[in-house]
Amino acid sequence: MSEAFIVDAVRTAGGRRAGKLSGWHPVDLAAQTINALLDRSQVDPQLIEDVIMGCVSQAGEQAANVGRNAVLASRLPESVPGTSVDRQCGSSQQALHYAAQAVMSGAMDIVIAGGVESMTRVPMFTPSALPRKSGLGFYMSDAIHRRYGPAEFSQFSGAEMMAAKYGFEKSALDEYALMSHQRATRAAAEGRFAREIIPVRVRDEKGVETDEVHSRDEGVRANSTLEGIASVKLLQEGGRISAANASQICDGASAVLIANEKGLRALGVKPMARVHHMSVMGHDPVIMLEAPIPATQRALQRTGLKISDIDHFEVNEAFAPVPLAWLRELGADPARLNPYGGAIALGHPLGATGTKLMATLVHALQQTGGRYGLQTMCEGGGMANVTIVERL
Repeated sequence: MSEAFIVDAVRTAGGRRAGKLSGWHPVDLAAQTINALLDRSQVDPQLIEDVIMGCVSQAGEQAANVGRNAVLASRLPESVPGTSVDRQCGSSQQALHYAAQAVMSGAMDIVIAGGVESMTRVPMFTPSALPRKSGLGFYMSDAIHRRYGPAEFSQFSGAEMMAAKYGFEKSALDEYALMSHQRATRAAAEGRFAREIIPVRVRDEKGVETDEVHSRDEGVRANSTLEGIASVKLLQEGGRISAANASQICDGASAVLIANEKGLRALGVKPMARVHHMSVMGHDPVIMLEAPIPATQRALQRTGLKISDIDHFEVNEAFAPVPLAWLRELGADPARLNPYGGAIALGHPLGATGTKLMATLVHALQQTGGRYGLQTMCEGGGMANVTIVERL
């Protein structure tokens, strides 16, 4: 069987809700990342055999196969197909897995995996909330109710359950949130994101490009203080989770170019990394956010790697209890966990986050000389993908 290699990985800088990326139609924004990969690799567009695009809120401007529409909005020929994946927050990480599996099997040689989410233009929960309001039903079936009980699965309740189960007081969550901003601020100042971020022009409310260029993550607060974070209103009375210790609503897109050995020869390039391991695991959908822990444990067992063998971890900061619980249970080096900050500071553009984190991971390994990197994240429905890459 062939191996899968990451040739390049790019992302837009995160845009805050109603911020610098809000004027972009998500299809056009996704196309920007595709075009950037073509430019940077100098690949003949005809060589791309598929585009697999992760997206969570596949409604409105993100409906009707956003992956194919991104192809049509890009410089790729219309002969290149495209498809869309929804594994909730892990959507584009799963897109990467599908792309890697395609080239490993030999069915294809060069594939683009990516993701997009405009949380400004297609708000979270749109695909379920709008039909429900229109009397078209809801995703929770009678069988699910009988098995699990709650009226609906909630990531916010799951975050509170995680904090309580692992004994994290609000002060610990707020301290972690502050560290995320501090690390992201330092990473940006040191130019750590320069290679992964593709600059895009800001568009106004009519979609017309302006002279302003967006190339810096908009959610990072260099002047964050523990007092300021602690003062943010709780999401539920008596709880521990606030908007300040949870991931930021974010607009963004990201993409990764994947190839096997034959594809590398056709491209004439040296890859950045090799995909060493891919897996996905289901877990309790009520607490929902705990799956990265057993999923990582299983991935390490399958690969024969120890936690100390991994040089860089990207564990999505959906809510502060998630990386904190993962860190405690895995016994990893805290300095290797999200060293450039995470979604609390940088934002979590849902379907784009998987390949966004991979862009950060592979470029960081190139900068630091680390060998192995591991990425995982919690996902709606109680799932987690794990990807381990080896720098080349």
